[in-house]
Amino acid sequence: MTREELIAEIRKETKDNKLECERAYAMAHELGVPLGDIGALCNELKIKIVKCQLGCF
Repeated sequence: MTREELIAEIRKETKDNKLECERAYAMAHELGVPLGDIGALCNELKIKIVKCQLGCF
């Protein structure tokens, strides 16, 4: 999966510039990419991770 494709997938799941942590985990599994890649792109795109499963955000 290219960077651009991954960005497009993240943007599809983003609502009000927020992405739920649980959805980020599921996307990583479904798309076969490391969770860290999704997190890094969210940071770069200024997308906030919400409802963190670990209580970190």
